[in-house]
Amino acid sequence: MSKYTRAFWTANTAELLERMAYYAVFIVITLYLSNTLGFSDLEASLISGLFSGGLYLLPMFTGAFADKIGYRKSIITAFSLLAIGYLLQGLLPIMLESAGLVEYGEKTVFTGLIGSWERYLIIPVLIILMIGGAFIKSIISASVARETTSETRAKGYSIFYMMVNIGSFTGKSVIDPLRSFVGDSAYIYINFFSAVLCAVAFLAVILFYHSAHHSGEGKSIKEVMNGLRKVFSNGRLLILILIVTGFWIVQQQLYATMPKYVIRLAGETARPGWIANVNPFVVVLCVNFVTRLMAKRKALTSIIVGMFLIPLSALIMATGNVFEGDILGLHPITFMMILGIAFQALAECFISPRYLEYFSLQAPKGEEGLYLGFSHLHSFLSSILGFGLSGILLTKYCPDPNTFSSVEAWQSAAINAHYIWYWFAAIGMISAVALIIYARVNKTKS
Repeated sequence: MSKYTRAFWTANTAELLERMAYYAVFIVITLYLSNTLGFSDLEASLISGLFSGGLYLLPMFTGAFADKIGYRKSIITAFSLLAIGYLLQGLLPIMLESAGLVEYGEKTVFTGLIGSWERYLIIPVLIILMIGGAFIKSIISASVARETTSETRAKGYSIFYMMVNIGSFTGKSVIDPLRSFVGDSAYIYINFFSAVLCAVAFLAVILFYHSAHHSGEGKSIKEVMNGLRKVFSNGRLLILILIVTGFWIVQQQLYATMPKYVIRLAGETARPGWIANVNPFVVVLCVNFVTRLMAKRKALTSIIVGMFLIPLSALIMATGNVFEGDILGLHPITFMMILGIAFQALAECFISPRYLEYFSLQAPKGEEGLYLGFSHLHSFLSSILGFGLSGILLTKYCPDPNTFSSVEAWQSAAINAHYIWYWFAAIGMISAVALIIYARVNKTKS
């Protein structure tokens, strides 16, 4: 522990709190948009995808800006915006209800909200969250690069990624008990929980984040723009980002497709928050072991192993309809989803920490924020493509039961719901093969 600075541990603690806040809300973001604000499956998927996409597109710009103004100021700005954004996201439905457009309770009753312009007030709220989150995406991972040495960097990113997943697990654990207690209103109240967490992180940074590393601070705007042009012209890194996007398209389905899929097929008693928690639980258990296992291997080698696990995870998720009767007391859809997510998490252990380490090694001194922000471009692409494709596939193979006149009519329409996962298995396999080709034709820094 003494190998790492107080700034390192403060940044990682702030990351843990931010991830708790984010995942508590994001695991049900499509349900919030549909059940609370009345958007259709496709509309909810597109809005969530654009939000998530923007959250991962902006970090290259916020990262470059953070290199200029300093990480402490940037993190303080980030948590100020996040606390305000989550607070507004909780208050918006209350305002809509007071206007007589909707009635919230265990079940939501729309009395004029669907089709009204007022529900689009969520857009500026999401933009505030997007900007705040974009600062965090670039700064915390870049702080790990600045606060570690070449000897401690791989382990430092392993600790960082473990913190991310502890936050993810804890945040997702809140929504299902809350949903059991207050029904659909949980999608509103969870935002206040996230606002408080971000306020606590804000105070922690104010009190404890003081770094001795200030490379790049005080750059001119011209220098910032030159850095952006340089990183965007790096074709080798752009190709790697495009390939790894395939992994993240599949990973995004944990939020885009899975919640609605399991509730519609396994029943209203399904608990998507707990199911999704299999991912961070497995990551926390395995990431340090995997990092040690692959320590002497190149970063790309570790990433390739994970890339071949991801299509397998999607195929496992598709088999839930094969079984009849409960498996170990669980609905077969739920059981196979849990097993598939476990494989997905194992893939993440091989990919994500080494991917961040790889990009940190490409960054010139003083441009860590820019390069680590740029590394998140894959999540921008996967959010847009993954959530968009999810909306299309849910509509085609597993539509909203409320749009059908009878259970039998819906069952007939959803008979091939598992086909959704075949699409994502194919995307994962194409990406894995592409990465092998990439590794063979590029002799790159590990």
